[in-house]
Formats: sequence, C-alpha cells, structure tokens
Amino acid sequence: MRNTVPRSLFAAAAALCLIAQCAAARQRGDERNTLKSYYTAEYLAFKKRIIGEFAQAGAGRFSEFVKRAKKNRNKAGDKEQKVLALTFDACGGRHSGYNKKLIDYLRRERIPATLFVTGLWIEKNRETFAELAKDPLFEIENHGLLHRLCSTEGKTKYGVRATRDIGDVVDEMELGARKIDELTGRRPVFFRSATAYTDELSLRVAERLGMEVVSYDILSGDAMRASAKKMSRNILDGARHGAVVIMHFNHPGWPGLEALELSVPELKRRGYHFIKLEDFSVR
Repeated sequence: MRNTVPRSLFAAAAALCLIAQCAAARQRGDERNTLKSYYTAEYLAFKKRIIGEFAQAGAGRFSEFVKRAKKNRNKAGDKEQKVLALTFDACGGRHSGYNKKLIDYLRRERIPATLFVTGLWIEKNRETFAELAKDPLFEIENHGLLHRLCSTEGKTKYGVRATRDIGDVVDEMELGARKIDELTGRRPVFFRSATAYTDELSLRVAERLGMEVVSYDILSGDAMRASAKKMSRNILDGARHGAVVIMHFNHPGWPGLEALELSVPELKRRGYHFIKLEDFSVR
C-alpha cells in the first residue's frame, strides 16, 4: 500500500525529535557546568575517598522505605502528647515555584515544619530561601543538588532522572548539603531523595556523609494531583504519633493550603502537636 502520510508530517516529527535532543543536550551541559563549579581539588579528593570506601558494596534493595524516617519516633517529644512532623519538598528545575500562601498559613498558625530543598530551587529562589532559613519555625534539610533519584545502579521511578553510580550519589547528597551549609551556616542532617526512592547503598553513603535518609509515613497525594479533600483524608486517616507527612511547597497551584486548612484543625482537636524532624528524640 502506498504511504499517504505527507512529507511535511515526517519533517515536523524530525524537527520535534531534534529539538528534544538539543534540549536534553543543553540540560546535560547545564548539569556538567553546575557540577564543575563545585569540583574543587578538595572535593574531588573527598569524593574519590568515599567511592573507594564502598567500592565492593552491593546496591541492595531499591524502595521508598529502605529505612524508616526515624528509628526512635515513638519516643518523640512529650510522651503525654501526640506529635506529627509536616515535611515539604521543593524540587526545582521547571518546578521552582513557591507556595507563599501555604508558608504564610504555617506562620499564622505557628506550625513548625521541615523544608527539604534542592540546589536548583535555591538558585531560583535565593531571597525566599534566605528568608525561610532565618525563620526558626522552619528546619532546612537536603533534597539533593539537582533533584536526582539516588540509585547506585541508575534505577529510576516515575520518569525522574536518577544518579548513574555511587559517584553521582555523592554529588547529589554532599554538594546539596554543602550548598545549604554555605548559605545558612548549618549543615543538613537529613536527606530525602527525589521521589523518596533510594537503595540501601545510597543510605549507607548518606550515613557516611553525616545525614540520615528520610522517607515518609503519610503520603498527602499532592504530587498525584489529589484534591484538597482527598489530601486531607489521607493525612487524617494516616495520622498517628510520630508520623511524617510528605507534601510540597514549590507548586503554588496545588491545593496544599486548602488541605491543611481542612486537616490541621481536626488534628489539633485530636490532640496532635506539630514538630520539626530535628525535634524528635536524640538520634
């Protein structure tokens, strides 16, 4: 049968493919340039040493829940109180917005929270980051330099770009931590990988770098475009003493604020108090 597809369509498809390839190449080039600025002689020697320490180690299990967020969460805070930790990610890249209304709500209600931020998000929100970092209501933690899923074998999830090997994992964790430390004077003690997925070897690397990998107990569902009512139900249904809630604060169009307005009053009625991750019992 004769091919009846117009040549113009083939040309358009080829053009789109070329544009996509060029965009990917630019992204890889930007990433290399970003990393190059951090690659001092001191850092490269440090990275080489870490890689050598784990040269014979296997990747282990790949999961969202390689390790629970806090080993001693059941001892958190006053034993007469029930506590929850609200955590909010800011991913970066093309998702570098800022949900100011959500943050303002936390401030009005005096609700402490832990903010996991990437180096990419920091770069696009320098003034906002500085303001948040100075506010004692918030704890700033590490979501990676480039928002890469940390896998020593290059495994990925949900189409999110992953690290390729242990060297990339060190870059993602350590350079993200150094960036936060440089700007705030405080080195992060917690790390959350993009998508919260990681493998057991990445967990060991994080511990070697002085950070603890944090996942979550309650998935709000904001990243799945859940409605405010659905997110509120997810939070209330999963609420228990010491639980960690995961949400985002870099998408002003998502109904995170509305979900909190629905769930927080009920959580308070049930006797819950909110704390930052650093306020859990001593590690």
